[in-house]
Amino acid sequence: MTYPHDEAPALTAPARSAPARVLLIDDHALVRDGMRMHLSQQPGLEVVGEADDGEAALAWLANLDESRRPELVITDIGMRGMGGITLAGALHEHYPELAVLIVSMHDNLEYVRQAVRAGARGYVLKDAPADELLAAIQAVLAGRVFYSARIARGMAAQTVGPLDALTPREREILNAIGRGLANKEIAAQLGVSVRTVETHRLNLKRKLAIDGRAGLVKYAVQQLGTDAEGN
Repeated sequence: MTYPHDEAPALTAPARSAPARVLLIDDHALVRDGMRMHLSQQPGLEVVGEADDGEAALAWLANLDESRRPELVITDIGMRGMGGITLAGALHEHYPELAVLIVSMHDNLEYVRQAVRAGARGYVLKDAPADELLAAIQAVLAGRVFYSARIARGMAAQTVGPLDALTPREREILNAIGRGLANKEIAAQLGVSVRTVETHRLNLKRKLAIDGRAGLVKYAVQQLGTDAEGN
């Protein structure tokens, strides 16, 4: 079940021409209510919908005109029905332009890694300060990755390479780029639109901290060679 908010405050931040549209997903109505009230007070954010599980969120998005889609999805992990990690994977597959932020009570680093591999751009703990949530929202909307301070310390203590943050689809596209395929060829091979491939390319450059098309192609070719040597 979804709960659209057509009359939510539409406050505009100086850096944006319109508020960033947000979809909230949590199976606890009180949590959604509290988060909606908090976010609706923030300039530049507009809560446009709610859902109590992943299936409801996907159904709502499927019936929504592209021009009205949210730019940010905030979801819990553990919910009745489809959980947040599975949802993040589905959103990344069908709507790769959407930023997904996990807000969870679980600080298990394996959950964090699974969420990032599924396509989430950020992971914030529910007991984190309110300003940390706002910082996370700002970061993921700008295309960056954000972790709660406690999560970030745990991740820093482990050796994690940049490829560990890529989703399976991003790895497929990186591999295709390394093989010299153009966007149209990749799109046809994977059964997606050229625009979707372009969005994945942008996400790859962000995650890998690579500037420019040539830099991404060079990295992809090098990585392809590394994988071949490893095999």
